[in-house]
Amino acid sequence: MNEPAHRSLSLSRATPLSPADELLRLNRVRKSYPTRRGEFGGALAVDDVSLALGAGEILTLLGPSGCGKTTTLRIAVGLERTDAGEVSFAGKLIDAPDRRIFVPPERRNMGMVFQSYAIWPHMTVFENVAYPLRARRRPPAEIREKVLKVLGLVGLSEMSARPGTRLSGGQQQRVAIARALAFGCDLLLMDEPFSNLDSQLRLQMRSEVKLLQRTLGIAVLFVTHDQSEALALSDRIALMRAGRIEQVGTPLDLYYRPETVAVRDFMGAQVLLTGRIKTRIFEKVHIDLDEGTAFVSEGGDHAPEVSAGAGCIVAIRPERIIVDSKASRVGLADRDTNVLVGEVLTLLFMGSQFEARVRLSSGKLITVTLPSTEEWREGDAVRLTFPETAIQVWPNAGNPS
Repeated sequence: MNEPAHRSLSLSRATPLSPADELLRLNRVRKSYPTRRGEFGGALAVDDVSLALGAGEILTLLGPSGCGKTTTLRIAVGLERTDAGEVSFAGKLIDAPDRRIFVPPERRNMGMVFQSYAIWPHMTVFENVAYPLRARRRPPAEIREKVLKVLGLVGLSEMSARPGTRLSGGQQQRVAIARALAFGCDLLLMDEPFSNLDSQLRLQMRSEVKLLQRTLGIAVLFVTHDQSEALALSDRIALMRAGRIEQVGTPLDLYYRPETVAVRDFMGAQVLLTGRIKTRIFEKVHIDLDEGTAFVSEGGDHAPEVSAGAGCIVAIRPERIIVDSKASRVGLADRDTNVLVGEVLTLLFMGSQFEARVRLSSGKLITVTLPSTEEWREGDAVRLTFPETAIQVWPNAGNPS
């Protein structure tokens, strides 16, 4: 039996930040770039974005390439100036064009880790990390103390004299983080910092960054296009699309309670089935599925509030479908509520699980996950149970927001 592993997780929603807890706030920020003719207003990269980051929190800007997440990060740190709106840090305005306020990056107590790491090859590890302190004209004794301390935090104490050209990708990443932390910043900004690392090193660096952040208690504004990275690292995620924020919430919020179609589809694979609403009583929705069976859902947040007969889409994460291959239980099980039957066409071994392509009795193809600890074969007849609490019901077209 493929029992969902997450059932014990709490799905309570995140508590909104109070103004007293905010470290960074973007209020109705906009940014456009000039067209080929040099006219502004042609390409809107950030469109009316409002966002707050709490002290000691990891907030991730997530979205596809070109959605505006890196531009938003660069506005926060001061590498770009906003065209409209306001940016506040630690309760003080740092970018407000209408008030002619702009605090340059070097006067914001923020550290930045770039995608390319920006390690100077002609400097040693020590000199790379010491650079921001020397730029601030700190005393040599203080520089040495702080650099050695932060190198110890990132596990590079024994490499302080090594040239920047003799570092692996993971070591360069640690140097970049150490340099950003050396002067005691309150906020660390990271722009796709793991994209140049191999998969195993990415997993390791995720854990190291989270442990370091918890140890120091600093806030992190993180940018990535990788959903698994965002889910693993973040206290909250802001998913962006076309320069705007689609949804802000905990990883569980975005994964299990998406508020828009864009969030639902970006946050991972879905099994989508069509049908018509039979009845709706509060959050419990009764559906006549096009597959010829009846479904009941307790996730009716997005169900269209119209009369019986309205078309709808039933959505569920593949890992929440309970799969049973016991022949005695398959039979004509698709006559049962919230149950379909099908045949396994292909099995892809993914390590901890199989990715199975299943053909339902209606002929429709769906993809489900199966535990690799059990024996499965292509051609198996399977019974698929869709738990009421795992199903979301959406309008059959358009954005439900």
